[in-house]
Amino acid sequence: MTEDIRICMPASAAAPGFTRTLMERRLKKWGYSHISYDATLVATEMVTNAMKATPGRVIRFLCRWEDGAVYVAVWDSSPGRPAPTRDVESTLDDLDLSEDGFDENGGRGLHIIDALAQEWGYRPDPVDPRTGRSPGKWVWARVATDPPPVPM
Repeated sequence: MTEDIRICMPASAAAPGFTRTLMERRLKKWGYSHISYDATLVATEMVTNAMKATPGRVIRFLCRWEDGAVYVAVWDSSPGRPAPTRDVESTLDDLDLSEDGFDENGGRGLHIIDALAQEWGYRPDPVDPRTGRSPGKWVWARVATDPPPVPM
């Protein structure tokens, strides 16, 4: 299968929605509308994390079909290892639903990716010998195109 999505975009608030639109259209074209919700949620969570790690910079997005799964990868210029920022065991009482604090309720993206992806991980770029730093990282996930067998 061909027609990968490979795009650079600004790490802005518009990036997750743009990614969702690209993914939905491509998955429909590939005949994978049945995994569209899971795959687009994984992709938008990854793009959101990259956007928050490197606001105003450029991020890269890749989506392709490979070996029975949709492979999604996002590059950003932060060398930091992706890590969840919140405990997944939150209750409604833990949420700040005020207008000023609503956006602070995030931090569940990696838990969502972990729940929906067949597998996921990250790969830091090689260290630049001139600076001694890694120029960034790729975070990737694979979303299975076929549902797992139902246990009997």
